[in-house]
Amino acid sequence: MLMSASGFQSGSYLSPRCVWLRVFAMPVESGSSAASRQAKQKRKSHSLSIRRTNSTEQDRGGLQRDLMESQDSKLPVSLRSNLLDLFGQIEREFENLHIENLELRREIETLNDRLAAEGQTLEGGDLAKGALKTKASHSTSQLSQKLRTTYKASTSKIVSSFKTTTSRAVCQLLKEYAGHRDGIWDLSVSRTGPLVLGTASADHSAMLWSIETGKCLLKYVGHQGSVNSIKFHPTEQMALTASGDQTAHIWRYMVQLPTPMPATDLTQQQQPPPYEEDGELSDREEPDGEGEGPSECPCVRVAATTLRSHQGVVIAADWLVGGRQVVTASWDRAANLYDVETSELVHSLTGHDQELTHCCTHPSQRLVVTSSRDTTFRLWDFRDPAIHSVNVFQGHTDTVTSAVFTAGDNVVSGSDDRTVKVWDLKNMRSPIATIRTDSAVNRISVSVNQRVIALPHDNRQVRLFDMSGVRLARLPRSNRQGHRRMVCCTTWGEDSASCNLFSCGFDRQAIGWNINIPALLQEK
Repeated sequence: MLMSASGFQSGSYLSPRCVWLRVFAMPVESGSSAASRQAKQKRKSHSLSIRRTNSTEQDRGGLQRDLMESQDSKLPVSLRSNLLDLFGQIEREFENLHIENLELRREIETLNDRLAAEGQTLEGGDLAKGALKTKASHSTSQLSQKLRTTYKASTSKIVSSFKTTTSRAVCQLLKEYAGHRDGIWDLSVSRTGPLVLGTASADHSAMLWSIETGKCLLKYVGHQGSVNSIKFHPTEQMALTASGDQTAHIWRYMVQLPTPMPATDLTQQQQPPPYEEDGELSDREEPDGEGEGPSECPCVRVAATTLRSHQGVVIAADWLVGGRQVVTASWDRAANLYDVETSELVHSLTGHDQELTHCCTHPSQRLVVTSSRDTTFRLWDFRDPAIHSVNVFQGHTDTVTSAVFTAGDNVVSGSDDRTVKVWDLKNMRSPIATIRTDSAVNRISVSVNQRVIALPHDNRQVRLFDMSGVRLARLPRSNRQGHRRMVCCTTWGEDSASCNLFSCGFDRQAIGWNINIPALLQEK
């Protein structure tokens, strides 16, 4: 057996790899060509360099022990020995990397020499020289593009963290509206005084809240199923609710607003009820009974008008401009247009292939947009009494959860395919902007004055974008504030003095936010 000079000290034999290298490195006489001898000589020098590295590894054991004996340390001998072994392994790894780098450098030099030789031979042909330059410039452009992409990806997280920090200063949680015993599907702000917030819940009820104090003012309990949407009359104190009991109700309300309290940021107040670590509601959070606030508010049990004709769940309803007609959307794949005064069915809007998910009316024109699980949404035009035209928008790949009008000539649609698209009513072939997100998007809303889109997500986040698709902010969310389950809907209330954005979800609460929109747009 072969042993190194220091093998007696370390008590170890040479590795089989070193023995193979010794045998492989021996000169071999043959009648091969010059190129073959050059390749063997190159492999010989490389193997010798590795052999020298391996032969010195055993010498380090003695050096390490000498260092341990010569230096005073409070560390145990075994720990110091382990540390020295680890540092030795690191040093060997760096030596191997250094050898590989030297080999790569030699290969690069060889390639450069070959390219230079080819450039000299091609120098006489202008066409070939031009092709060589084109190829070089193309590879250079590819390299620069790759560097730019890598730089952008590496800095995106840093930029995102800065945006999150700044968004907390311009997006504040001001009020929580808690009292429902099940998830909240929809919410809306009244268009005329007194200014109240309405919520529609799966607990078969709808509630009206004081925006300033967070107190429940009135509770509607006339439905026999989940209340899926709520919308306020444009000029009168009436509310329109859609339900899983296959009906839509119109009911009147009279409320008196309490004395408002000074608005405060809830991040400085006490923590909310306990929640589990995975974000689900704790079993001990709420009793089966109602909360203290809702038990004090009066109840409305009978609707002024009941709209019947659907054969399935009524998922949404809205008032047409003027408030004389309403439109409802149902799981029976139809949307119905009713006369409010007579409760009669005026039109049945059919054409969707699957269940409807939402409907919305234009604020100033007789236009209706309906969304469906068939991945489309349709625009219904009632401006001409004689002709009722319809346009189909195809651009999503999954359920269209909502489509809403803006104050101008745009429609914004959200989908379970995790995208939001902005459309121009004058050119409906393709969207003018597309927002790609990381979670399904539910019932969106667009501010009237500033045209900012609020996106509620399945992943408990609420994000703000402008109409061109630029992200403005993400609303703060942590264990102590924000939604803890899926966010179902957002709505803007720009006439409110304190909260101008509201969101609701399946954590049984609605939240009022104060969004400093000018500051957000300035940061953009």
